[in-house]
Amino acid sequence: MNTTATNKTVLLSKKGMKDLRKSIARLDHDRHMALQDLRELDKTLGHEERLARVEKLAILEGIESELEEKQHLLSSARLLPTRRARLQVAIGSVVDLIDQHGRMFRYTLVDSFEANPSEGRISVVSPLGQTLLDKTVQDVVKWSSGLREHKLQLVRIS
Repeated sequence: MNTTATNKTVLLSKKGMKDLRKSIARLDHDRHMALQDLRELDKTLGHEERLARVEKLAILEGIESELEEKQHLLSSARLLPTRRARLQVAIGSVVDLIDQHGRMFRYTLVDSFEANPSEGRISVVSPLGQTLLDKTVQDVVKWSSGLREHKLQLVRIS
């Protein structure tokens, strides 16, 4: 994900913002530990230690790259609006859907960065997320996945 090319504002939930900050803190700690390991390796002159140093440098480069990317994401991240018109589905909406068998599904629409379908957070760019955008209560939502068509009725937006 190359976020350095765009300055697009990313809307995150409070949980998404907290997770991003935790991830940055973890990467910053990992970076510090990798630098400390490199300083220790610099004190040795053996062939194996030089190979270990090259490996540590590669790890450090990966950590710094991911850290920079997440810091950039954090700098362009904003919290989802807390008060919104609940008449239409938008990013940040929590929707209740019901299928033809009467099963209820609850999803929160989020940016792809914090999407996790197993936790009920779906991306607005997913097939279901795209179909839900701008829908209102009582609308029937249809989308396809492969050869199968899905159909759910929107019963609540919050």
